[in-house]
Amino acid sequence: MKNDAPGQDSDLPMLTVAQAAHLRALAAPHLRQDHRYSLHNLALTCRAVPEERWPVLVAAHFENLRNASRGGESAEELLSGVHARLLPVDSFTPELTATMRYARVVADGLVFAYALDGPTSVRVLTDHDVGRAGLEELGRAAYANLMRVPVRHEEISVAGRARLHTLHGDSPFVASKALFLSEAARLHTGEPLPDAGALVVVPNRHQLAYHPITDGSVVDALNGLAAYALEAHENGPGVLSPRVYWWHKGGLTSLTVIDHDTLTFSLQPPPRLLGMMKGLVRLDRAGRLATGVTPDGAETDVAEGIARVAQDPAVLGDAFASALALAHARCAADPDAARADTWDAWATAVQLGTAWFTGAQAQECHLGDAGVGRLPALPAEPPADARAWLDALYLAVVCRQMDRIGRLCRVPLDTLRQDDSVDEYVLHWIDTLQTFFSDGRSMDVVVEKLVGTMKTSMPEALTHAPKDFVDQVDHQPAALFHRIVTRDHDAFAEALAEALAQHRRYWGESAAPRARVALGPLAMASLAYDYGFPVDQKQPYLPMYLLNRERIETIPAP
Repeated sequence: MKNDAPGQDSDLPMLTVAQAAHLRALAAPHLRQDHRYSLHNLALTCRAVPEERWPVLVAAHFENLRNASRGGESAEELLSGVHARLLPVDSFTPELTATMRYARVVADGLVFAYALDGPTSVRVLTDHDVGRAGLEELGRAAYANLMRVPVRHEEISVAGRARLHTLHGDSPFVASKALFLSEAARLHTGEPLPDAGALVVVPNRHQLAYHPITDGSVVDALNGLAAYALEAHENGPGVLSPRVYWWHKGGLTSLTVIDHDTLTFSLQPPPRLLGMMKGLVRLDRAGRLATGVTPDGAETDVAEGIARVAQDPAVLGDAFASALALAHARCAADPDAARADTWDAWATAVQLGTAWFTGAQAQECHLGDAGVGRLPALPAEPPADARAWLDALYLAVVCRQMDRIGRLCRVPLDTLRQDDSVDEYVLHWIDTLQTFFSDGRSMDVVVEKLVGTMKTSMPEALTHAPKDFVDQVDHQPAALFHRIVTRDHDAFAEALAEALAQHRRYWGESAAPRARVALGPLAMASLAYDYGFPVDQKQPYLPMYLLNRERIETIPAP
């Protein structure tokens, strides 16, 4: 992006107009008419030293360029020093392109090529060089040499939510590791990239930054990376690209659109990524983001949320989310749900969830030390929020609220289908549950709809939720339900153990409230327990006194 500050050169904004003119005059004797040269990197170097030293720097710069272009190395020398390298598209002249037909554009603004790391300079290889060493042999060596390039790894936070990984170092090949980002991430951070990939920037050849796409912080990361890339691109040596890219399954897709007439930038994710981002933002309440909910302050938040519902019913959804988080958080200190205040949190979440989707008569909500909240009478105005509906139903099943289960299952599926932040399998799963809990149900129809749920949750059908979330969290209740329908006690026990293991694997050491209880598996285990399945009551993430009904107390009618 050009700098139009007074006194700054429009093409070399790091210099004043007078300094830029002086640099061009020094460079003029070294320029060849059949080549186009960029003075950007040289200007960055000169900016940092007194002008009386510029003639020596300029002469050394062009001497290195001449030495780097001579070639003549043996095949062995090429293989020992070759590296895969990213280059900016605008650095390619027609003459250079004609000698590098093997090179290819890998994303908007970026070209993949091979470069030889010499003792004093770096030389981009030509077709003649590639022919001497062999294309396949050169590719293997270039990858291996690139992975050995040392880097420094740091983590930075954006808006207190998004985590960015930065790789930087003295080598001019650091940013080129973005070509093999999954391997680089595993090598330098110990964490492989998720199936959804990562957002990545390569502002200059010495650094890259990326954000693994795992949760709703992706929106903050996108904006943070865009700002990071612009600043590093304008101020760093060896510029590559100011764009933000999506690394996915080995490919790079530009998310940045540049209007060259107005010199403005905008971010436009492709439909697949946009859908995934929308789904991840909605998954904040069910994803890995730690919300910082603690029981001490959360009771007051829930009480205040209920009080606001009387003036503005639209805030009921937020009140429900707060109550649900509190119910989970209570189980950190009370994993068996033995205490009355834990039950109060779960009962309040049940009341608010059902009221949000089905309306409610006026009722009291007990909130432990925060006293009693008074929920006003509310009309039935169900929101188009499929995941919240599932939460509300799971809560009603766990708390054995048969009337509330029936009311929730009468929420029109067409209303929930208006939620464009979920994959199709979520709606199939809701349809399965609504059919199962309906009067006069046909088990053949239930099984048919469960099969539809399974088919639409396959990786190739996903457009919103990350594969690891689907496999480790969302898929588990449906897998358990399948064993309930078939009345297979042993298979259910195995599936429940697997569901809890997957819950542990997904959440790790997260402090998010959702990490404390496996809500979907708990609902299915409660259903199985009521059907006479021999469910082990002492299992992690399944509050025992909710599972075995010993903590179940009276909840006001909906």
